Amino acid sequence: MNLLTLGMVRVGVCSPELRVADVEFNTQKIIEALDLAVQKECAVIVFPELGITGYTCADLFFQPSLLQTAKDSLVTISNHLETSGNSAIVGLPIAVGGILYNAAAFISGGNILGIIPKTYLPNYNEFYEERWFSSANDCGVHSIEINGKSIPFGTNILFQAENSQDCIIGIEICEDLWSVIPPSSIQALSGATILANLSASDELLGKYDYRQKLVQSQSARCFAAYLYAGAGSGESTTDLVYAGHSLIAENGILLTETERFEFSTQIAFADIDVARLVSERIRNNTFAATTGQNNFRIIPFHLNDSTSLERSITQSPFVPSDISDRDNRCSEIFALQSTGLAKRLRHIGGKSIVIGISGGLDSTLALLATVKTFDKLGIDRSGIVAISMPGFGSTNRTQANAVALASKLGITLRIIPIAESVHQHFKDLGHDETIHNILYENAQARERTQILMDAAHQTNAIVVGTGDLSELALGWCTYNGDHISMYGINSGIPKTLVRYIVEYASEKDFLPVEAILQDILATPVSPELLPPDMNGLITQKTEEAIGDYILHDFFLYYAIRLVFPPKKIYAFACKAFEGTYTPVVIKKWLRVFYQRFFSQQFKRSCLPDGVKIGSVALSPRSDWRMPSDASAALWLKEIDEL
Repeated sequence: MNLLTLGMVRVGVCSPELRVADVEFNTQKIIEALDLAVQKECAVIVFPELGITGYTCADLFFQPSLLQTAKDSLVTISNHLETSGNSAIVGLPIAVGGILYNAAAFISGGNILGIIPKTYLPNYNEFYEERWFSSANDCGVHSIEINGKSIPFGTNILFQAENSQDCIIGIEICEDLWSVIPPSSIQALSGATILANLSASDELLGKYDYRQKLVQSQSARCFAAYLYAGAGSGESTTDLVYAGHSLIAENGILLTETERFEFSTQIAFADIDVARLVSERIRNNTFAATTGQNNFRIIPFHLNDSTSLERSITQSPFVPSDISDRDNRCSEIFALQSTGLAKRLRHIGGKSIVIGISGGLDSTLALLATVKTFDKLGIDRSGIVAISMPGFGSTNRTQANAVALASKLGITLRIIPIAESVHQHFKDLGHDETIHNILYENAQARERTQILMDAAHQTNAIVVGTGDLSELALGWCTYNGDHISMYGINSGIPKTLVRYIVEYASEKDFLPVEAILQDILATPVSPELLPPDMNGLITQKTEEAIGDYILHDFFLYYAIRLVFPPKKIYAFACKAFEGTYTPVVIKKWLRVFYQRFFSQQFKRSCLPDGVKIGSVALSPRSDWRMPSDASAALWLKEIDEL
């Protein structure tokens, strides 16, 4: 599936090999980089500030020969792009009406479409640009002539792809980004989704981190992609060193960057999701409420397409790939859970909670978070009443783990078998127990909830729910059964992340029960509502019935957090899970996801209170409002047409 179809565009940033004031050499290196960009199907590539001449030419900028050669070079580069149709943004000094400007030229398909002069000229510390250049604020012309053609000139210019209306490019130059209100902020408010910066930022101790954070921050603040191309090590080292730091960020996330301190040409490419950026803006009313400018000249250009998706896509968007980041996230989640439950207990003056434990992942996490809450409040752990309620599908393994965990954590354990009560219930209803249908399963879940609620009244406690975000998304919970509690401590945590939090706990905060937690982690996910096999092993495995949670959490993130349409989720999933799941399998479970997500909204419409954990939440009181009887036909049709 082509990138434009997905609302995406491949872009690049380049720090080319450079010789100061050697325009012919620099032009050749730019052209070589452009040819590589064409091979990589890169539609737009950005080069550094004054890259045609070099930023460090100093008083050579006053030389007419250098200025004319630079202008001729711009035409040469433009002509070179005529065949490929690609777009590039290059920097050069350009004289207009006797005034010299530090400028950026946008070239596309063999045409110079516009030139943007630099607004803010640094004249402090090691910089003294005002010696040579004038600010765009001093410019009174709106066009200049190059090679017999009138070219738009000024800072009020944006470039919009005629074949991808969401792709609008704004340009600023180096110091512009460091200003209090960067020109790119105004450009973004006026529609620009891709912001390009041609830079010549020298390298100092600590500047690498600062520059990276600045670019990421601006991309996040503007809900935009930010393309930053830095001048390379070929610049003059009379007093300064340039490292060629180029980077691309999207909505606060660093996508890629080049190697620093290299004399050879360095290029980085990334697939930018402009459709997502527009979607983020639509959902953020603060962005909509901030006024932009309506005096921008919109210049159309043709955007070349890419035939494949090269973006790196993680299989588990909820789980950080870096172990340190993952540990920090797990610690933060425990803090959120325990603080939320602690506030509820402080408010009601509670000293006790009731929780159902099964020896499964979800109830284990809820129990561990509750233990942390009691420790935080200085309440004796005996106030945690954990109830194990073995039923028709309970296995010795899960039952033993639940009992051992409660015992070693020093909490109060009660074991209340439910078989006899459910047998009586079946008898009252006249249900044949050999028929293992939804009644057979859900009667057990509702019996357990009844026990928990009544036990809470018995001990002046509240019931802490154990269901997670993934189960709520799929409706994999029994209405008025495990769907209900007095506080849902796991309701904001997806299943794939639950596993890592329990693993983190086993290695960090709960070492005395590490062996038990590790065995729980190795147990198949199951509601244990159907009888075990002849060997006492679990027969009812959740993921065999509804699909693997790693897929459903992937679908959930992209459908709800990023508001992707099914065809785009499918394309991303095929890329992320290549070699793990076939496209046929992905399509099958994607359809199941949408069917269940729509049909099970009624369960989410009456969820108990629960702490919000991440950027995806389904509480009807905060993040997610959806009619319970909305039709999924539109989304299912799109999947069927894949």
